[in-house]
Amino acid sequence: METSRRALALFLTMSLACLVLSIDPHLHGKNTFPIETRFLEQNYLDQMRQMQGFKASFLQRDSLISSPSPAPAPAPYISAPAPLVTPRPNVYNVTSYGADPTGKTDSTDAILRAISDALQGPSNGFLITGIVNLGGAQISLEGGNYLISRPLQLLAGRGNLVIHGGTLKASDTFPGDRYLIELSATNKNGAFNHEFVTLRDLLLDSSFRGGGIQVVNSLRTSIDNCYITHFTTYGILVQDGHETYIRNCYLGQRITAGGDPKERDFSGTGIALMGNDNAVTDVVIFSAATGIMISGQANTISGVHCYNKATGFGGTGIYLKLPGLTQIRIVHSYFDFTGIVAEDPVQLDVVNCFFLGDAFVLLKSINGLVKGVNIVDNMFAGSGKGIDIVQLDQKNGPFKQIHHVVVDRNNVEGMNLKATVARRAVQGSGTSWTVDFNPILLFPDFVNYVQYTLSTSGSSFPNHALRNVSKNNVLIESDVPVQATVFVLVDQGQTHTS
Repeated sequence: METSRRALALFLTMSLACLVLSIDPHLHGKNTFPIETRFLEQNYLDQMRQMQGFKASFLQRDSLISSPSPAPAPAPYISAPAPLVTPRPNVYNVTSYGADPTGKTDSTDAILRAISDALQGPSNGFLITGIVNLGGAQISLEGGNYLISRPLQLLAGRGNLVIHGGTLKASDTFPGDRYLIELSATNKNGAFNHEFVTLRDLLLDSSFRGGGIQVVNSLRTSIDNCYITHFTTYGILVQDGHETYIRNCYLGQRITAGGDPKERDFSGTGIALMGNDNAVTDVVIFSAATGIMISGQANTISGVHCYNKATGFGGTGIYLKLPGLTQIRIVHSYFDFTGIVAEDPVQLDVVNCFFLGDAFVLLKSINGLVKGVNIVDNMFAGSGKGIDIVQLDQKNGPFKQIHHVVVDRNNVEGMNLKATVARRAVQGSGTSWTVDFNPILLFPDFVNYVQYTLSTSGSSFPNHALRNVSKNNVLIESDVPVQATVFVLVDQGQTHTS
């Protein structure tokens, strides 16, 4: 249809052009037209009127054919919706509060303001009863170095919070009995103080004034990828609560890799676990008088490397100070010139560990009880000075209650093997054979179980019997002289069975 309209318009235009050209071009003046000319002009005007009427009728008819259906009535006006507002993530950058990331000026107040805003920020219900869920709010140190003169203490009753990404250093006026970060405020509801608080990617320098991190009566706390140094009390103190996990951390009073001229002056404790159900995993303690002090139940130590102040200088790798109720598992760890001390251990595992530099395990008698202890499948490497791999401290009295203790299957080089299970064989001719187990057995004058075999190549079958067990010596006698080999197995830890 569009093509037809264009063709008609072209036809009319050409027709008009032809009519114009038919007028005599030699006429002059305005009113001097001859009769023929006036006639032609009148004829031209008549033709023009006819063509205009034809065109009008054609266009009207064309519009009736091609016009689309009437447009619908316009919809009523609806105002545009308000633009969506994207909620701001709960990330609190401490420099936005005025903290100095160069460490030249005190940033305590600024960081505390950031912490306060985070703890009072948007929440999403509760975690355990009495703990507000902050939804994963983050307090970011933005990779800066910050000088602080007071502890950064978190308000109790908050959880699901992260502090991460920078360095905190104690100033010269920092109180010597406090910690750089404290999760210690008391929950007024009487419940746990905090839950699911994460401290990660931090370097904490206590400047020889107090400790690094204090966690009191909190639940499910994570301390991850932290470097804590120059403490005088505790690098990390965990008191009461449950399930604080310390992972991938480095702790040392002095920054050294060994051979420090002030090594004999080391003090303090790398980690103190004074609560239950905690775990220390893949942690290095390179400088402290005591690497880990444990006085809570059911804690797990795994993948720990202790080379803090050497045993020869009075240091200890791990000290278990919970006599009669230990329940500690120490596995896959490395004791480098430092050992383990356990007071009256009950349910203690020391398995698949490596002891270097004459490091050993010491069982210390408090009330004379040792029960359910497994020291098995470890490696000990020493200097050939005659150091026993497992030793007893009975200054407070001998161990009198010894039940289910297994010290066995340990690989020893350059140290004295000690065990609760021993096997020996003696040969001789006569009527008696004595087997001395004192060089091997851990406990003096104590054998719970004996099994022996007498083998002779002669034709006679002598009567023989176990005649005596005392001072870790086993006596076997026969009724007639005979050439024989006697094989004896003894066990100090196995309880008698009927």
